[in-house]
Amino acid sequence: ACAAGVLDTDAGKLIAQESQPMKRGHAEALMPLIARVMKESGIAFFSLDRIAVTTGPGSFTGLRVGLSAARGIALAANKPVVGLTTLTAYAAPVVSQNGEQPVISAIDARHDQVYFQVVSGNGSALIRPCIAPIEEALDASRFGAPHLVGNAANILAERWPAQAPPPFRVDAQAAPDIAWVAWLGAAVTPDTAPARPFYLRAPDAKIPRDPLPKASQPSAP
Repeated sequence: ACAAGVLDTDAGKLIAQESQPMKRGHAEALMPLIARVMKESGIAFFSLDRIAVTTGPGSFTGLRVGLSAARGIALAANKPVVGLTTLTAYAAPVVSQNGEQPVISAIDARHDQVYFQVVSGNGSALIRPCIAPIEEALDASRFGAPHLVGNAANILAERWPAQAPPPFRVDAQAAPDIAWVAWLGAAVTPDTAPARPFYLRAPDAKIPRDPLPKASQPSAP
C-alpha cells in the first residue's frame, strides 16, 4: 500500500490523507500521491514540523521507496524525519485502548514465514520483533486470546491452534492506519526513532559469489 497524510496536532486530526492498496508500483505512485495530499491540505512542505515514515519490516522495495521519499522531502524542506516500525504502527490503535488482551502484529514475509511481535495490552514487549515460520509464530497463543493485527492476521487466524483460546479479534489491514503513523511520529524524536530501514532478514536477491563465468583454459598442445 501507499499512504500519506498531513496531521494538524492543534486540531487533533488529519487535514488531508490518501491511501492506495498496491503490491507493486510504489515508486511511480508515491510522489504523485504525496503531492495530491499536500495540495488538499493547503500546507507547504516548509511549513511542516517533521516527516514521519514507516521503516519496516516488509517489502524491501516498498521500504526503500518510502524512506527515500521521506528523507528527500525532509532534506529539501530542512525538517527532521522520524521512523516507526510497521509492527508498532499496526499495534498502536489497539494498545491505545489499554485492553487486557495481548496484541500480535504480523506481516506476511512470504515463504510460509511472518514478521511479528507480541505486546501486552499496555504495550509491554512479550516477544520482540522477529521473523519466524508461521508454526513457530503460533506459539504466541500461549499468551492467551490475542488481538491479531497486520496484513498476516488472517494467515495466523486460519491456522490458529485448536487447543488454544481463539483470537479475541482479527484486524487484517493491508497497511497501518496513516493517522496512527502521523500521531506516533509526532510523539517521538529523530534520536529515539531514526528513519532507517528495519530489516529482519537479508534481501531475497543476492549477488552470486562468482557472478561471471570463468574463461576456459586452453588445452595443452
